[in-house]
Amino acid sequence: MVAIVDDDRSVQRALKDLLESAGLSARCFGSAEEFLESGRRDPTACLVADIRMPGMSGLELQAKLQAEGSRIPIIFITAHGDAKMETQAMQAGAVGFLPKPFVDELLLEMVRIALKAEGESGR
Repeated sequence: MVAIVDDDRSVQRALKDLLESAGLSARCFGSAEEFLESGRRDPTACLVADIRMPGMSGLELQAKLQAEGSRIPIIFITAHGDAKMETQAMQAGAVGFLPKPFVDELLLEMVRIALKAEGESGR
C-alpha cells in the first residue's frame, strides 16, 4: 500500500486516483499525526508526503519514522520547497522530492522505484 499524507483533500484524491489507475493500492491521511496514529505503518510500502502541513511537517514525519527504525521509502511533494529542504530530505534518505505541480508519470516512476527497493530490502 502507498500512503498519501497531505492536508489538501483534492491533492489526496488526485494522488489516490493516479496511483490506483496504475494498479497500486493507496490510502489517504490528512496529517502526519493521523498516519502515525492509524496503525497502518506495517502495510505501508511507500509514503508520499507533503512537506508543509499543519502540525507535524513531512520532514518531521521522516525524522520520527527514522528514529523509530522505520525504513518506509518516502517521496516528498511540495508547493513550498526550496533547495535546503530538498537537500535535507534527500540526505535523510528520501526517494524523491517533487515540486508541485509535477508530471504524474514522474511520481509513478518514483513510487515504482521505491516499491522495488522496498521489496528488495525486505523491510
